Amino acid sequence: MIDIQIPESVQLILKTLMEHGYEAYAVGGCVRDAVLGRTPNDWDITTSAKPEEVKRLFRKTIDTGIAHGTVTVMLNHTGYEVTTYRIDGEYEDGRHPKNVEFTGNLVEDLKRRDFTINAMAYNHIHGLVDAFDGIGDIRRRRIRCVGTPAHRFNEDALRILRAVRFAAGLDFEIEEETKKAVSLLAGNLQKISRERIQAELEKLLMSGHPEKLKIAYETGVSKVVFPELDRVMALGVGDEVIKLLSGMEKNHYLRWAALLCMSDRKHSSCILKELRFDNRTVDVVSRIVEAAKKDIPLTSPGIRRDIYETGEDIYEYYITFMKYFAGSSLSGKKISETDIRMWEECYQDIINKKQCISMKMLKLNGRDLIELGVPRGGEIGEELNRLFYQVLDDPELNERDKLINIFKNHRSYNNISEENQR
Repeated sequence: MIDIQIPESVQLILKTLMEHGYEAYAVGGCVRDAVLGRTPNDWDITTSAKPEEVKRLFRKTIDTGIAHGTVTVMLNHTGYEVTTYRIDGEYEDGRHPKNVEFTGNLVEDLKRRDFTINAMAYNHIHGLVDAFDGIGDIRRRRIRCVGTPAHRFNEDALRILRAVRFAAGLDFEIEEETKKAVSLLAGNLQKISRERIQAELEKLLMSGHPEKLKIAYETGVSKVVFPELDRVMALGVGDEVIKLLSGMEKNHYLRWAALLCMSDRKHSSCILKELRFDNRTVDVVSRIVEAAKKDIPLTSPGIRRDIYETGEDIYEYYITFMKYFAGSSLSGKKISETDIRMWEECYQDIINKKQCISMKMLKLNGRDLIELGVPRGGEIGEELNRLFYQVLDDPELNERDKLINIFKNHRSYNNISEENQR
C-alpha cells in the first residue's frame, strides 16, 4: 500500500469535494514525484465535479481554463488547479484538443495523459489508482506512453520533447516503442512554438542528467528543435560538449554557454533569440561564449583590463565557466589549475580592494575636465579613456589630484610638442 503525504490545503480540497458526493484525487506529476520521494512543485486535482460545481464549493476561484474543465481554487494565497474528468476531442493543431467531453470515469481521464508515470491518481480513501502500471514503469525506470505512442505524439507533438526531458529529469530510459515513435514523429515538433520548445529544453538542460540530451540527437529531435547539437556532433566534438555540460553546476547561464561553446557570440545570440530567450540570457551567454575564446590574463593590470572589456557583470560567470572549459579539450589551450586559481584569487583581491575597473569608478569626470579647459565634445571622452587605462595599469593613480596632475602634465607635453613642430 503506497501512502502519499498530501499537503493540508490539497487535502482540504479533496475532502470538500468528496463530502459533497464527488470523486476527487491528486493526479499526474505530483503523484509521480511523491512516489519517487520528491517534493512536488504543484499539486493538481482531478474530480468528477463539473467546473460550476467546483466553483460553488469554494469561496475564491479563478476560471483558468474553464472551457477545458479547469478551475483554480485559491487557498492561503496559493492556487490549485482542479480539473473535471474529461475525454479529449480531436487534436487538430497537434497541440490542443478542439473540444473536450466531461466524463464521470476517472480511468477515461487518465487514459488521455501522456506517460504512464503521469497517469496515476491518489487520495487517502481509495489509495493509488494506477490503471496503466505507472508504478511498474517507475520501478523499471522507464518512460512509456499511455496507449499507442504514435497516437499520443500525434495528439500533442510537445510530448515528443517531454519524453526526452523526463528521461533527463528522472534519469530514466525511454521505452523501446515510445522511442521509436519519438524518432518517427520528431518532425511534428515544427508545429510547436519556440517558447514551448525553450521551456522544455531549459528543464532538460537544468536537470540532474543533461547528458540525456544525446537522446534528442539520436532520435532526430535536436535536428528540429536545436540543430546546433547536430552541428557539434558533425564536428566530432559532440560527446565532449555533452561531457562538459554534464559536469557543470546547475546554472542557467553556464550550462547554455557550455552547450553553445563551439559557436561564437553572434551565432549563439541568434540561436538564443530564435528560442525566444530574454535579453539578459542572450547577452550574458553570448558574452561568456565569446570570452572563453580568449587567453586568460595572469597579471593584475591584465585582469583589470579584462574585467572592463569582458564586463564586470559577467566576470564571475566567466571565471567559473573557464574552470570547467579549460579542463576539456574543447578550449584548445593548456591552462593549468594553478593558472585558474591565481586568476581567481587576483580577481577577488581586485574586487575586495575596490580597485577601479569601470569608468564610473574613475575619480575624475567630464565636468572636471571642462573646468580644466577641455572643450565639450569628443575630446572629453578621449581624455577620460586615456586616464582610465592608466588607472587600470596602476590603481594607485585613481585619486582626483593625481589624475589632474597627470592630465595637466600630458596637456603641457602636447602643447610643447605642438610649439616645437611649428
